[in-house]
Parts: sequence; structure tokens; C-alpha cells
Amino acid sequence: MFKGSIVALVTPMLSNGDVDFSQLEALIDFHVNEGTQALVIAGTTGESATLSPAEHCDLLNKSYEMINRRLPMIAGTGANSTSEAIELTRCAGQCGAEAALLVTPYYNKPTQRGLVLHHQAIAEAVAIPQLLYNVPGRTACDMQADTVAELAKVPNIVGIKEATGSMERLADIKRQVGADFALLTGDDATTCEFILNGGHGAISVTANVVPAKMARMCELALQGKADEARAADAEIAELHRLLFIESNPIPVKWAVSQMGYGDLNLRLPMTVLDEKFQQPLRQALLACSAL
Repeated sequence: MFKGSIVALVTPMLSNGDVDFSQLEALIDFHVNEGTQALVIAGTTGESATLSPAEHCDLLNKSYEMINRRLPMIAGTGANSTSEAIELTRCAGQCGAEAALLVTPYYNKPTQRGLVLHHQAIAEAVAIPQLLYNVPGRTACDMQADTVAELAKVPNIVGIKEATGSMERLADIKRQVGADFALLTGDDATTCEFILNGGHGAISVTANVVPAKMARMCELALQGKADEARAADAEIAELHRLLFIESNPIPVKWAVSQMGYGDLNLRLPMTVLDEKFQQPLRQALLACSAL
């Protein structure tokens, strides 16, 4: 089972928009040494939406080679086309990734039955372990707890990244799935409470910049040390807030560049962090010893 602090890794890019594989390798090495439990490659934070299928598969292949089995790799392979999601998930399986992360189809707003059929089709087509990913604030599609429970019956659907931040949603899912179904949050600000309420970990944006602190907080929460976990979370709470002051991954891409991992390059329509937010984020990074 996946648990603890899992980094939703940024994808460094060159000024021409190509992936900066040199900086990506440096970032991977950084996280291997900082207590991260696994790496998500080509997720939302990795700007998957602006990668072509060929680029996406190339990124997965090269990342897996760079990680070299030092950490589990979870490949972002979701799409709003079932056939494209199958294609990307096949790439993940072929490169050796330990699991695939599949966001609910965005924009086309499928029904709950459509979500079941979509994920069943992918799971049937590709044997790799698969994590569901629910983030309705970005997709306009909210996978309900009953739907998660139905999909949890599929043998190679092994968990969910549930990013609503709702403890009620967590409890509802937890009541309906087995103990070995991984419950991961995608909401940094509520990660501590999510784990204390029975979740297993987080796929985190904040962990890009303070991986050791995020890993420690998650471990304390997993151990049931509530006071210590909340104190550790309070130390990075301002980062949780500021890393979402504009759309992800705009703030975290800026932060990672300040740490020396790549330049300020994002693909349109993403833009560089507004200047008015740069100094507050810099101060938060300094306060957490990230700079």
C-alpha cells in the first residue's frame, strides 16, 4: 500500500518548452535523499495537460530510468478520453511504473456510471495497479463515495487520491472499502487531519519544497501522535496556503526555481507567479529553511 508523503513532482522545462531532463534528475535525487515515500510523475503538478502523448510517455520512461527503483514511481495517466487514458496507462506499465494515477475525466462531465465504465475499461486493458484521482475543483467532475466503493472491487484499482479536503468524504469512502485500499489526500492543508482520521498519506505539492518536513508530519500522523503531527503541520501551514495562491503548479514551479531546480518556465496557458505573491512565498520558504 502507498502511504506517507508522496510528491506530486513538478516537470522542469527549458525556455523552448522542452522538458529539462538534467534538472529533473537533480530533483529526483533530492527527493530520494529527503524521505519522500514515492514520486508522482506527469500529474497535475507536472503539467501533464500540456504534454503530448509522445512527450508524456517519454517523460515516464526517462523518469523511471532516473529513479532507478530507489523509490516507487506513480505515473499520471489520466485523460478525458478513455482511449487516451488507456494509451498512457499502457506506457506506464511498459516503462515499469509501480502504479498509475488516473484523474477523473475533466470538462466532459461524465455521470457516475460513466466514471465506473471509464475506470473499469482502463483497469481491464492494463494490469498495472491503478489509483483513482478525484479533484472536482479542477475537473468539474466529483466521484462519489459509492462510485469509489464499486471501483474498489476491481482487483487492480488499489486506492484513491481524494482531493476534496472533506473529512466526511473520507469517512464515507473508508466505511465502504477494504483496509488495504490506499486512501491518499491531494489537499495539503488538510493532510494532517486526513491521516489522523484514518487516511494513509498524501500526494503533495508542498512536499516539492519541504519534503523532509512533509514526510515527518505524515509519519507522526500515521503513528497517531496527533499533537506532534499538528505542531509539525503548523510549521508548514503558510506554505500550504501560498503554494495555491494562484493555480497549481504556478506557485510551486516558482518556488522550485528559487531553490535552484530549473528556470521559471511553464507552458501556456500557465504563467509565471505574479510579482505581488513572490516575496510572501519567498519569506515562507525561508521560514521553513527551504532556501
